Amino acid sequence: MQKKTVLMIANLDTRGSEFAEFKNLVIGQGLDALIMDVSMELDPPIRGDITCQEVAAAGGLSIEEVRTQYTAQRHISTDCMVRGGSVLAATLFEQGKVHGVFGAGGATATIIATSIMKTLPFGVPKVMATPIAAIGCYVNLYVGTQDITMVNTVVDVIGMNPMLRRSLTNAVGGICGMVRMFPGIEGLQREQNTGKPLIGVTCFGLAERSAERVLTRLEAAGFQPVAFHAQGKGDRAMDELIRKGVVQGVVDLVPRGLGEELLGGDGAAGTDRVSAAVETGIPMVLAPGGFDQVSVGAQPEWESRFGERSFIVIDEARIEIRTSVEECSRIAKLLAIRLNRATAPVRVLVPIGGLSSLDRPGRALYGPEENARLTRELLQDLADPSIVETLPFNLYDPGFGEACAEAFFDVWVRSGRPLPVVDHASSID
Repeated sequence: MQKKTVLMIANLDTRGSEFAEFKNLVIGQGLDALIMDVSMELDPPIRGDITCQEVAAAGGLSIEEVRTQYTAQRHISTDCMVRGGSVLAATLFEQGKVHGVFGAGGATATIIATSIMKTLPFGVPKVMATPIAAIGCYVNLYVGTQDITMVNTVVDVIGMNPMLRRSLTNAVGGICGMVRMFPGIEGLQREQNTGKPLIGVTCFGLAERSAERVLTRLEAAGFQPVAFHAQGKGDRAMDELIRKGVVQGVVDLVPRGLGEELLGGDGAAGTDRVSAAVETGIPMVLAPGGFDQVSVGAQPEWESRFGERSFIVIDEARIEIRTSVEECSRIAKLLAIRLNRATAPVRVLVPIGGLSSLDRPGRALYGPEENARLTRELLQDLADPSIVETLPFNLYDPGFGEACAEAFFDVWVRSGRPLPVVDHASSID
C-alpha cells in the first residue's frame, strides 16, 4: 500500500539543511515526503525532489530569469514560483501522490507556500509555520477564506536553535497527524458528496438560537445545511462557494458583513456581500441580522469616531456600536440595490422585536427607531416590496428561525426545485 505523502514547500537556498531535517521527521512518522524547492536567489545546497528549475518552468520563466528579477522586481519572481508551484501541487494531488502540504519560513516563503496551498481543495491538510502568523493583517492575506493552519514560531525561521527546533517539530507533528487522518482524494469526495442539496446558513452569536432552529429544520427536511460564521471571512467564504456552485441555496440570517463593509467595521465582508446568491440565481431567504451594530474593537480610535453612541463591550476584541438612523438607511438602500437584481425567488424576513440578541428592550443596542427606518427604506427601495415580511420576534428567537426555515422551503419549491426525499427509516436508525 502506498504511503501517504507530505508536500514540503521550501526555499532550499536559505533553509536547505532545516528542510532536510523536517523531511526526515516526516519519514520517521511512517509517511513519505516530497520537497518542492521554490528557491529564487541562489543555487540550493541540496536538490529538491521537485527542483526550483522545474517550478520556475511551470510558472513560465527560467530559473535564471527568476534570479535576475529577484533583486530588481521580486514580485515577478514570486508570482512565477506561485504559478508553477500551484500547477505542480494540483497535479500531484489529482494523481493521489500528495495528501497534505507543509511550509515554513518568513514573509516571502509564507506568501509562496500559502498561495500554493489555496489552490488545493477544502479539507486537504495545510500547515504553515512562520513568525508572520502573529501579524493579523498578514494572516488575513495569507489565509483569507481558506482552511490553512498557521503556527506561530515566535522566533524567526533562520538557522536552528532549541526554541525554533521545538516549534517546527510541533508543526511537523501537526501536518503528520492531519495527513494520517486524511482519507485521500476519493475519500474526500465521498465525504463531501452527500447527495443532499447544500444550503449555506450565516450564523453569529447574536443569532444563535434562531440559527440552530434553521439548521435543525433544514437537516430534517433532507438538506445538508452548513453554518458560516458571519465575522467577515466565513460569510465571504460562503459567497465564494456559491459562485463555485457548491452552495445551492441560502438562509442569510446575518448579512452584517454588508453593513460592516459600508461603515468600515471590523467584520467587513467585501464589496459584493449578498450579490453571489443574487447573481447565481439560487433561492434565498434573508434577514437583517447584525444591521443594528458595527464592530470596532480592532480600531483604537473608535471612541473619538463614535462619541455619544450606545455601545457594548463584549470582550477586549469585540466592541459593538449601535448603528444610527442614517446608517440604517444607507444599509437598506444598498441591500435593496443588490436584491433588485435577483432572478430566483427571494424572501426577506424582518423581526420587529430587534435585529440581534443585543437589540432588545433594556439591552445596550436597542434601537426601534433605527430599525423602523431600515425597514421603511427597504420597502421603499425594493422593486418588489412584497418579498418583505415583518414578524413579531427578535432575530435571536427560535421562532424566528422556524419562520426562516419555512420561508426557505417556499422559495426552494418556487424556484422549480423539488424538496429532497427524506428516508425516515434511515434517519431513525
